[in-house]
Amino acid sequence: MGRLLGRVTLLRYGSGRACRKAALAIALAFPGFAAHADAVVIAALGDSLTAGYGLGEYEGLVPRLQNWLTTRGVDAVVLNAGVSGDTTAGGLARLDWTLSPDVGALIVELGANDMLRGVDPAEVRSNLDAILAKAGEAGLPVLLLGFRAPGNYGPDYQAQFDAIFPELAEAHGADLFPSFFGPLRARDDGSQKVRSKYLQEDGLHPTAMGVALIVDELGPQVKALAEKAAAK
Repeated sequence: MGRLLGRVTLLRYGSGRACRKAALAIALAFPGFAAHADAVVIAALGDSLTAGYGLGEYEGLVPRLQNWLTTRGVDAVVLNAGVSGDTTAGGLARLDWTLSPDVGALIVELGANDMLRGVDPAEVRSNLDAILAKAGEAGLPVLLLGFRAPGNYGPDYQAQFDAIFPELAEAHGADLFPSFFGPLRARDDGSQKVRSKYLQEDGLHPTAMGVALIVDELGPQVKALAEKAAAK
């Protein structure tokens, strides 16, 4: 989404042991976190929604998720592999770099930019299918975050796009968070006052309060993901 808004935020993340060190360093910033050598590293592969576009250092999706896990005693660290403006094609292109030997689980948050650009749902499906297949080959449990298309491109596009996430999750045995923006939509009464609480001025990215609502619902599934990875 960042490119659509004229801004690209690149997040630097490493591979191998550097990946683990970076993830642990982020996690250690949170009070009460006790890092262990066998802590599960969860890579969050995504776009600006993962990268934390427009938010403070500790207000984005990854730091909020980290805090949620830490306060519940989950021995895991979340690596922010979000790049603003990224599409499913971009995520696939950098997947091998993201999946270092230390990564034990994967969150996939991609597809929103494809949808905003009207990318053919078949292409979106193909890219996500390849990402999930590679994660499966690496033996990683996956949590796929879903998106739902508006009616701008017509009912056929909407139906094809919306079907991608549940169908691929089922095909690859991945966990599914049905709708990234679902927690916000549930509170949308149509008023600008309410929307401005949960969405930034661009109408595309959640505010800190919006992220907090998403993490409240997403957190239990990430905890379950970490537990799956630890069991392996």
